[in-house]
Amino acid sequence: MAADDSYVFGAAVLRGGVGAEGDRYVWRVDLAAPVLLGLPDSAVAPSPQGQLGLGATYQAENAGHKVGLVVKEAFAGLRWGQPPVSTVLRLGRFAFGEGHEISPPGLESLKRERIAERLVGPFDFSHVGRSFDGLEVNRSDPRTSLTAAVLRPTEGVFQLDGLRPLDVMVAYAGLTRVWTRKRDREPAAGSWEGRLFALYYLDWRRIPRADNRPAELRVLDSTAVRIFTIGMHYLAAFRAGPGVADVLLWGAWQNGGWGQQRHRAAAVAMEGGFRPRGVPLNPWLRGGWFYGQGDRDPSDDFHRTFFQVLPTPRIYARFPFYNLTNLVDRFFQLTLRLGDSWRMRLDAHSLRLAAKEDLWYSGGGAFDRENFGFVGRSSGGSSDLAGVFDLSTDWQATPRLGATLYVGHARGGDVIGAVYPRGQRASFAYLELRCRL
Repeated sequence: MAADDSYVFGAAVLRGGVGAEGDRYVWRVDLAAPVLLGLPDSAVAPSPQGQLGLGATYQAENAGHKVGLVVKEAFAGLRWGQPPVSTVLRLGRFAFGEGHEISPPGLESLKRERIAERLVGPFDFSHVGRSFDGLEVNRSDPRTSLTAAVLRPTEGVFQLDGLRPLDVMVAYAGLTRVWTRKRDREPAAGSWEGRLFALYYLDWRRIPRADNRPAELRVLDSTAVRIFTIGMHYLAAFRAGPGVADVLLWGAWQNGGWGQQRHRAAAVAMEGGFRPRGVPLNPWLRGGWFYGQGDRDPSDDFHRTFFQVLPTPRIYARFPFYNLTNLVDRFFQLTLRLGDSWRMRLDAHSLRLAAKEDLWYSGGGAFDRENFGFVGRSSGGSSDLAGVFDLSTDWQATPRLGATLYVGHARGGDVIGAVYPRGQRASFAYLELRCRL
């Protein structure tokens, strides 16, 4: 019997909480009840194809359970100083995403969609997501933010049981600095931002990892994964003729231990955009290039595949059959706006593997005790992964009511053809309604 590769399913999340905030303190407890409806019963194909889409992943992870109850946040915090200069400490369970520190005026959306959560995030696209147990300290003023955190991610993401912390630890420190120069009509023009960050990841779960070594070596390797990442980003917007241009640079370098192998890897992103003034629908054109290193020699003592840690992968892969590991992504993007309530975005991506000797990776990091969180499939000796085209429309009717429609199509290359010889094309669409009471 062939696996079901075409299906529709539904999901909903009801979230609520209580809390209080004062001059010196803050506390909050949030619960979420995710519900999954109409999941496919037979959408898992034999290896190497595996789970066919998000519905198959939900079904495989939840063993028939369709309703969950998750503690999303349960923390207490203290404040020192008075805004705009203050220090905040949070202790307990909370959402965390690196790169969300202060933003230059007018560039908040660019930072949210092209900087934040590349390496650590709450995976909010799924209906469960992940939280973090730990401690976070932030000191900020209008131009500078210093953040330090020591955290353990919880279970969740695709499984409805999201209560327990995992045997994983992440430590983060980031320094962000913003410069602005006032302009009369263009709040974004004359804005710059720079960030330096360091990240340490420790995973002592005794499970096989996703890499390009032979299976018998991966199964026998139970040594902890220990990866240290240092990186930076630079974001700037400036006047350029009849409009405003922007430049984005992001880079990270990693070392440490990948089980019994030594780990060395890097990743780089370079992007630019332009927004002409006085044009209907306020078009914003952007393009860019991303490189996430792959491992070219599975037989040596080094693991040279860039490790994306605990990201929110769908921010950078809106059709999430890939992530930023062993990837070269060339993309073009067009955003249109009609007032403050309607936004349309069109993306086109050309995807290739950085190293054909490595694997085609997907996934967003640890989310349970038995699965590594990343999946690797054979490249088939090729580097041509796919071309992706997608379109989304966001409508914010009121501050409390909004909707998103997304449609994506992928045309697979030789890598996908080697895994799915009977069909190299795929489509993904969803309609999301949001209501806050």
